[in-house]
Amino acid sequence: MNMPKQRINGIELHYKVSGAGEPVLFIHGLGSSANDWEMQDPFFSKQFQTIAFDLRGHGQSQKPKGPYSMSLFAKDAAELIKSLGVGSVHAVGISLGGMIAFQLAVDSPELVKSLVIVNSSPEAVVRTMADRWNVFLRFAIVRLLGMRKMGEVLSKRLFPKDEQTSLREMFVERWATNDVRAYSDTLRAIVGWSVADRIG
Repeated sequence: MNMPKQRINGIELHYKVSGAGEPVLFIHGLGSSANDWEMQDPFFSKQFQTIAFDLRGHGQSQKPKGPYSMSLFAKDAAELIKSLGVGSVHAVGISLGGMIAFQLAVDSPELVKSLVIVNSSPEAVVRTMADRWNVFLRFAIVRLLGMRKMGEVLSKRLFPKDEQTSLREMFVERWATNDVRAYSDTLRAIVGWSVADRIG
């Protein structure tokens, strides 16, 4: 998917706008890109103006050295919304994108009409040994075995059915293109983050 770019907070963010109507901002997950929404875009753009973008460190957007933070991701989203002149948006976020949507809502409530949060939470606080182990595994797999292996591990969880083979294969191929440093910087931004006390 070839997308236009916009200079936001000192970096180039790639994005795609389709359709007309009330604006819907789609925010992808960790290690993914705006391509995550390619099956939803044709449906929603019939009734809404859809906006999908690659987060910093992801897809075709620039991958500056960290540290990254949820506030920084939300600031990028806010500046993109303002630069497009669309007013407030319905924010739809999956996983990391849901966390960024929560952060956007508490930092810039005037830009958010509604939130649709998919497979996410307003916090990623490490509380148990199992939590610590899961975080350690993510870093270890990426560092020792690479992005493709991480994609293979995740693809089996996300697309477990036999008829989802093509989705698994596409996911792994896309995941393998991730920048290891940008992925790790993003993962560090997630661990310990919370706006649970600010959501209301």
